[in-house]
Amino acid sequence: MTVNLSRRGFLKSAAAAGAALYIGANAKGAMAASGSADAMLNHFVKIGADGKAIAMVKHVEFGQGPATGLTTLIAEELGVTMDQITYEFAPSNPEVYNNLFFGPFQGTGGSTAMANSWMQYRTAGAAAREMLINAAAKEWGVDASSLDIVDGMITDGGNSASMGDFVAAAAEMEVPAEPRLRDQSEWKLIGNTQTRRLDSPIKVNGQAYFAMDVQLDNQMVVMVRRTLQKGGVVASFDDSASKEVKGFIMAQALPTGHGVAVYAENTWAAMQAREALKVVWDMSAAETRSSSEIKDEIMAALATEPTYNVNKAERAAVKSNVDAAAQVVERTFYFPLLAHAPMEPLNCTIEQTTEGKIVLHDGAQMPTGPHMAYQQIFELPADMIEVNSLLAGGSFGRRATPDADYQVEAGLAFIMTDRSRPVKLVWDREDDVRGGYYRPAVGHKVRVGLDDNGTIVGWDHQVAGQSIMKGTAFEAMAVIDGIDHSTVEGIADSPYSIPGQALGLTDTEKATSVLWWRSVGHTHTAYVMEVMMDLAAKAAGQDPVGFRLSYLTGEGDAARKAGVLKLAAEKANWGNAPEGRTQGIAVHKSFGSYVAEVVEVSGNNDDGIVIEKVTAAVDCGIAVNPDTVIAQIEGGIGYGIGHAMRDQITLDGGAVEQANFPDYEPLRISDIKAIETHIVASAEAPSGVGEPGTPPSAPALANAIAALPDNPEHVVELPMSENGVYFA
Repeated sequence: MTVNLSRRGFLKSAAAAGAALYIGANAKGAMAASGSADAMLNHFVKIGADGKAIAMVKHVEFGQGPATGLTTLIAEELGVTMDQITYEFAPSNPEVYNNLFFGPFQGTGGSTAMANSWMQYRTAGAAAREMLINAAAKEWGVDASSLDIVDGMITDGGNSASMGDFVAAAAEMEVPAEPRLRDQSEWKLIGNTQTRRLDSPIKVNGQAYFAMDVQLDNQMVVMVRRTLQKGGVVASFDDSASKEVKGFIMAQALPTGHGVAVYAENTWAAMQAREALKVVWDMSAAETRSSSEIKDEIMAALATEPTYNVNKAERAAVKSNVDAAAQVVERTFYFPLLAHAPMEPLNCTIEQTTEGKIVLHDGAQMPTGPHMAYQQIFELPADMIEVNSLLAGGSFGRRATPDADYQVEAGLAFIMTDRSRPVKLVWDREDDVRGGYYRPAVGHKVRVGLDDNGTIVGWDHQVAGQSIMKGTAFEAMAVIDGIDHSTVEGIADSPYSIPGQALGLTDTEKATSVLWWRSVGHTHTAYVMEVMMDLAAKAAGQDPVGFRLSYLTGEGDAARKAGVLKLAAEKANWGNAPEGRTQGIAVHKSFGSYVAEVVEVSGNNDDGIVIEKVTAAVDCGIAVNPDTVIAQIEGGIGYGIGHAMRDQITLDGGAVEQANFPDYEPLRISDIKAIETHIVASAEAPSGVGEPGTPPSAPALANAIAALPDNPEHVVELPMSENGVYFA
């Protein structure tokens, strides 16, 4: 059997992914469900004869809230309470459950879950409501326009019955193409601050079923011994010592040569047998550079003319304006590699059914990826492959790789067996930190010219770093005129009206596999933009808030960004920090949302700096679940600040030096004393909240630290703890 192992080949032809796994549609358009008393009234709404509704959630739930948010949209339009509805994860089927922003591809990312589903799920709920109402109206002999569903009961004031009584009849009706959506004045759930997450109780009481919890009958556990340097391959291995480990089954080199799969009866045996394995590696094509060499290459790129002129500005004219300015503010920034480090390390389980189907059990962020990869690995049509989506314990982008890396690894491990036993692939924390995909290393060089009045007259900005999209299946879609926009997003599309801005980009060679990381390019572009705006304001002798507002004029993006800036400043009592404290502010637009944050700190570098409070304001359009919005902004703040404080991935001879939380330390609950989030009331369609809280957090912290009495320099190289900042 020939296995196509091309990294690009797995996802290159998403549009031709194969047959859709449609739930059996009847001739009239409604769908039969598995239970005879239940019915799928459309692809997103299932109703039981008991009147219980089920929302089919097409996005993975790894803590960001779509299981509750999308269910809320169905419940609102259908007319049920949150106690009368639950959710199931949709099957892998990109022709039905695709992300509307991604094309024919089912996946979660870019904070798009709510934004792309807003009208789709409301329409599905409204269509189901009208079908049930029409069924009731026909039986009661009344005008359907007189009926509504209220708390799961179909009623017109006289007649009243559970909607479950009309499920069978409704399933025989056509699905309305343009059902009436409830007016905002009718909403009971959308925007309700009392609506709580549906997945919280099961996560608290231990009933939640994560991918790591999968335990199939007679399954084997597989762990892979990998090289510490990218590009190393297996030359040979000796498993004689592994055979002495109780529970060891066998060891096999992966067909790619990228590691040795160790099979055992349980996880502990797999760990011990893997540790006992002796492997000889062929390192002739392996990465050997150190972090200092990678940094030197990026800095050297910043010292030359950029390869790409991103915003098509006349660079020579901009440079001339900056050179001739009354004041020039210049800084060079560096951002190291960062790991995602979700709480649940990567894992998945694969089995073959008696019918020959391949089933993947996974907290799949992009199920279309492994679905397509398995078509090639197992030489099967799409309808012979199933992806059972489960809860995932975090991701921050790691579970969505262009080459479906860990799912492919599991598939290759499974295909090397006789397929009589399920195979569960498990990564431990060290695998995850050392062997994964990283936020790219990036450098920025910025020169800002100010006139005698403190007005910006030129902004010369260069970026150099490792492209995420180039060399992947997404290159054709995401790279335009050679420019990977994910490297310069947040600068090229900034709502600031900055006169005379030039933006250049140079790609440098990747030392590892690089990947989107919570908020992607905004992780570094927001830091640079907001630190430079603070430095420019200081040079101009102006208040940082007022200075920013002077470059946020007009309607649209600028007005919304100015709105959160003003709100955050007001709620933080900007400029009136308690004695012994200083404040820093930052504001940024990402993923369609606008977030401003004020960080308040105390202390000094001798005794340690303390983060006393973070005040955030967010404009994410209509806040479907305010409680979730607040939680995501808080989480984004913590994630951004925690990594900026002390985290980096470093290489020694191409090998990652960090291994676990002692040397790649996540945010501690004691690191930030308080976070306060304020949501801007809005009638705009919802946008993302999973990522936008992260970008402004680190620059707001940097600006607060630079405002301390001893007046330290703004930190321009991260992490802060390695570059002159001591935290208490």
